[in-house]
Amino acid sequence: MDNVLQATDLTRYYDAGQGLFRPTQQVKALNGVSFTLQAGKTLAIVGESGCGKSTLARQLTLIETPTAGSLIIDGKEVTNATAAERKVMRTKVQMVFQNPYASLNPRSKIGTQLSDPLSINTSLNRRERDEKVQAMMKKVGLRPEHYQRYPHMFSGGQRQRIAIARAMILNPKIVIADEPTSALDVSIQAQVLNLFMDLQAEFNTSYVFISHNLSVVEHIANDIMVMYLGRAVEISSKNTLYSQPLHPYTKALLSATPSIYPEDRRIKINISGELPSPLNLPSGCTFHKRCPFADEYCQREEPQLRTVNGTQVACHHVERIN
Repeated sequence: MDNVLQATDLTRYYDAGQGLFRPTQQVKALNGVSFTLQAGKTLAIVGESGCGKSTLARQLTLIETPTAGSLIIDGKEVTNATAAERKVMRTKVQMVFQNPYASLNPRSKIGTQLSDPLSINTSLNRRERDEKVQAMMKKVGLRPEHYQRYPHMFSGGQRQRIAIARAMILNPKIVIADEPTSALDVSIQAQVLNLFMDLQAEFNTSYVFISHNLSVVEHIANDIMVMYLGRAVEISSKNTLYSQPLHPYTKALLSATPSIYPEDRRIKINISGELPSPLNLPSGCTFHKRCPFADEYCQREEPQLRTVNGTQVACHHVERIN
């Protein structure tokens, strides 16, 4: 199966300014992330706040330029692309943001907001644009009369449907969904997840689905990448990760995921300590200060992703602890 996206050692650092007696500091928000995304599949990216998920989303949608690394979208390297080339590539990668209240223009009617991408990126006339907008609104569960309404006239779930329709209106190859259900009620979350899956089945769209909720991810993902402090610590198929997690951090995340089914409940694994600052990353394995299996070797040497039983995992002692 063809890869529509390939990231290799993707890195993003931010200058954090300097004080009177200290040099310029750097926030290592993304620190060498590599993965691939197949056509028509969903890669979920999970991890606690501050691990670099949203920073990665901004690189993938070409909102920001990576500090280093390679990003290939639909067979084309985009990290060094010109402004004109990036404009063309943006039509192939669209984004659904976390907050449906903030992602829509409150002064613009919904029909106009859905039609604008077609006006900018296609040669369709007004009648053709209106027809395409109405067809997409129907696909996401909106009625024709909604075309002339403003965002404040919709519920949160409806606004997220509008945001999804706007992302899909150009029929992109890839959609980056950054916590698209976290601001919604649980009952509405299920409806939005089902909508994502229905649209994927119809258009063969590839998703990068970013979430901190492993219960949500379980319903939509094909593969899962677990991130910690700007790096991938485990990449696996969904079924393998939920049945046989290998990295200590992944095990802790899964143990904290509630379940109504007794057979799916896990022994709680407590992670001690606070998340280190990306301004001053620990030496060696960045997880060693919170890991119950860490030793002196973990403090000195940074583990690289390696394949163990079909799973990519960055841990020196994975064979010993599993």
